[in-house]
Amino acid sequence: MTPRPPAPVPRAAVAWGVLYAAVQSAWAVTGTTVPLTPEVAYPPAAQFLLAAFALVAAVACAAVTRPLRHRVRVAATAVLAAALPVFAAGALSLPVHLVTLLSGAGVESATGLACVLLDAAGAAVLAHGLTTGLRRLRGRCARCGRTHPYAGGGPLTHPGPSTSTRRTRTAAALLLCGVLPWAGVKTIWTLGGDALGVTAERWHAANAGAPGAARALASVGVDVTVLAALLAVVLTLGLLHRWGTVFPRWTPLVAGLRVPRMLPLVPAWAVGAGLAAYGSVLVVYASLRALGVLPSAASPDGFTRAGLTWMILFGGLAFAGLGYGLLLSARSYAARTRPACAPPPAPVAGGPGRAVVRP
Repeated sequence: MTPRPPAPVPRAAVAWGVLYAAVQSAWAVTGTTVPLTPEVAYPPAAQFLLAAFALVAAVACAAVTRPLRHRVRVAATAVLAAALPVFAAGALSLPVHLVTLLSGAGVESATGLACVLLDAAGAAVLAHGLTTGLRRLRGRCARCGRTHPYAGGGPLTHPGPSTSTRRTRTAAALLLCGVLPWAGVKTIWTLGGDALGVTAERWHAANAGAPGAARALASVGVDVTVLAALLAVVLTLGLLHRWGTVFPRWTPLVAGLRVPRMLPLVPAWAVGAGLAAYGSVLVVYASLRALGVLPSAASPDGFTRAGLTWMILFGGLAFAGLGYGLLLSARSYAARTRPACAPPPAPVAGGPGRAVVRP
């Protein structure tokens, strides 16, 4: 019996590769502006290169699930290992787009958001394909990642609800504490207090152009970015505890059912990676700025140079803490909820010339 690969992977990879190549090529041909950063746009040459790379990666993703020669599987896995960081890097700004949408500010760049979503989808598909390729190269089951003596196996069996280890929960809690200084300062401003040399009046004046939803929340002492951070905290806690593996009683129609693994894992990986990278850069930048290694840029209205450095550091600690906390909890959740292949049905004697399959 041939081991059954994860069937949706090849089809999803090919569909994504064709769509990605078509969209990037169309943007390049028509001269559509696709922002790489707020100041820099993708050049057409880079768009054509990404389109070709997406097609190659999609073919490699489909190849790792096929019964091909060992050398071909090695080459396909190497292509996926090279492609995954490229498209994952393109999705790092996804948290920024999500916060902008939650604040009611709308879409700053439709093409930028579409490109980030395509990169995020590609990173998810290619990560699945790379995992499959590595499992097959190591002689493990492509479906569950374990080693078992039977080929193919029966249906996947999922473990019961569980809580992460105390060490993991403690580490995640310490990481989430990085949010407190940043959230505390912003809450003080929204409640009318002064912090880091900035008065509440100046803070509200600087954010006068914020969307109506953000201003409405600020009027009751809630900053929209702090609210978004709380959603990330809730996701982190759900990944660490039992209630994140089974829908709670108050959820209609699905109460008591098992939570699909990818439902919390995909946003945790996508958002966590972006926040961790962005927060780490801010912490390094604030540290070098405080030590005088980097020149202090002009401070915005209301901020002293020292106050701005502290605010950058607080933001870095918050974003990095949330990002690494999400990644740590997602790693624990993925390990605790990983399914296993059940043994295939074993035939037993059922009389002369007959065999009865044991259920």
